[in-house]
Amino acid sequence: MEANAKKIILKNSLKQLFSLYAQGKICLLIFLLTLVFLSQIGCQTPTSYRLEADKVTKTIIQEKQMQSLGRTEEFDIERPSDILRRRLLIGQRLPYAGEASLGIDKLNTIEHWPEKDYPKTNSSLTQALPLESDKPLQLSLLQALQIGAHNSFEYQTQKEGVFQAALDFDLERKEFRIGSTGQIEGLVSTDLSGESTVTGTKTSGSFSMSNTLKSGVELSAALAVDLVKLLTQDLSSSFGIVGDATISIPLLRGSGKHIVTEPLTQAERNVVYAIYEFERFKKVFAVNIASDYLEVLQRLDEVENASENYRNLIASTRRSRRLADAGRVTEIEVDQALQNELRARNRWVTAQESYKNRLDSFKILTGLPPDAEIELDGSELDKLLAPTSKTMEDIAREEELRAKKRTPPADASIELVKPSRENAGPFEMDAPLAIELGLQNRLDLRVAEGKVYDAQRKVVVYADALRAELTLFGSAELGESRSIATADSDNAKLRTGKGIYSALLTIDLPFERTAERNAYRNSFISLEQAVRDVQGLEDEIKLLIRKRLRDMHESRESLKIQARALFLAQKRVKSTNLFYDAGRTQIRDVLEAQEALISAKNGLTSAAAAYRIAELEFQRDTGFLKINEKGLWKEYVPEDIENGKEQ
Repeated sequence: MEANAKKIILKNSLKQLFSLYAQGKICLLIFLLTLVFLSQIGCQTPTSYRLEADKVTKTIIQEKQMQSLGRTEEFDIERPSDILRRRLLIGQRLPYAGEASLGIDKLNTIEHWPEKDYPKTNSSLTQALPLESDKPLQLSLLQALQIGAHNSFEYQTQKEGVFQAALDFDLERKEFRIGSTGQIEGLVSTDLSGESTVTGTKTSGSFSMSNTLKSGVELSAALAVDLVKLLTQDLSSSFGIVGDATISIPLLRGSGKHIVTEPLTQAERNVVYAIYEFERFKKVFAVNIASDYLEVLQRLDEVENASENYRNLIASTRRSRRLADAGRVTEIEVDQALQNELRARNRWVTAQESYKNRLDSFKILTGLPPDAEIELDGSELDKLLAPTSKTMEDIAREEELRAKKRTPPADASIELVKPSRENAGPFEMDAPLAIELGLQNRLDLRVAEGKVYDAQRKVVVYADALRAELTLFGSAELGESRSIATADSDNAKLRTGKGIYSALLTIDLPFERTAERNAYRNSFISLEQAVRDVQGLEDEIKLLIRKRLRDMHESRESLKIQARALFLAQKRVKSTNLFYDAGRTQIRDVLEAQEALISAKNGLTSAAAAYRIAELEFQRDTGFLKINEKGLWKEYVPEDIENGKEQ
């Protein structure tokens, strides 16, 4: 039944009840019970209150998203029940502590729980990753981003912070809406103090409304109705009605829209700040996911390199043992090979454990159980290393040309060649431009600048508190109330000609304002701190952007160096093995060449991952990176700046 229909039924029913009661055709008990029943028609259920709060809050968030970001997106703090975390706990038969581990909808319903069907189990297609029993779940980088947005504890807490800020704003708005209250009372009284027993009933109903205007004016009006009836003597009855209205007008301290609406203004701005901070968090979180994802793959690559190195050193030990048995090498060289084999085994074991630890940390970051069986897609690392194949070909051609050239004398002048911007990535722009764009796009800088304005407003508010308080009050009261003692009186009426009207002017002189004085002085300190926060954050942004540009430059140069080092290490291993078999070198040279090879492989992978991470961190620290509601990113396209397109 609609709310308006309920109110109409309630109103008509109450009129009929009062009429019957006045005529003595209904007893007090039935009257009161019926009133209680009818009052429930106009009340909302806990479910309707919750849904109303969700609707109001989502409307606020979408309005502020459009105002602050120029766009809106879906925003819901209720996560699906079948998030991947729970599916892994159940599907992979992982141990868990109790019902709370699986989610709120799995909790045992306690006594007096207000909503029978809430929280309810609900499903989401976005979480429908296939889980095969006894097989690890394989995740791509994009899937990891989405999973983090749905499963991460911190991500959910940040979303709830936005929602709660919107709730606080709605509560502040209530102060400037018309508020109403209603009350019904029933009284049965017996007086035995006189010569005769007097028993009567009194039923009272009241309704009041109040409103605070943004100018500071407070208005209130109330209407009270009394229905009294004697149950002894002559069964007299009487009807009483009282209406009153008041107005309060501040003339000095506490007057003015900018003072009265300050809590509302701050609450509204806090919603915008929460949206900005959540957007900033999404960017940081997505880059952390990508960084950890690539680091896990890097550790896995180290395991594979350590495994290959271990096998090669086992083969070297066997070969040296056979050569020693043939009298071609000494036992010392055999022992050297065996020592390196043992070190390779230790490195292999350490690499495996390091990979497992890093993978577990990644699971925690994405909100998944650390004991879940997860595998990451190694093709993401292959994509980063793919360009190095062309680099290796270029290096091979350069080495052929260099071999044909005559090497300069050792005492010839040496000129160091500085790193160039050749083959520079799209994000390696000039620092002044990057900083300028970063200062325009950083949302946390907007928050810090907004808090300066907040601090300025606080100075104005605290200055107002130093003034004298001058308030004009006015009131009007009409009609008469009734009690059991006056049950035989005539029914009361509202007559403006017989009302009571009054006016009052009060002034509170500012003789004692110590607390207000200190608050006013502190407001300037807070303002200065807010300004310093902006300056500090601005410097931090500049520092980070400059550092990210250097990181990309360094990683790009390191990538070239490690590619050349890998080329030389492969060449060195091949030649030393041939020389060793021919008896023209010692085992130490073979072992050193093998050590250089594994270092070069790890170095190349590390440099490729570092450059990609530096690109993402640059986009994060300049505010360019865009993250949608699913946790997926849209990367910045530098060419759009040149073409005049907005990101």
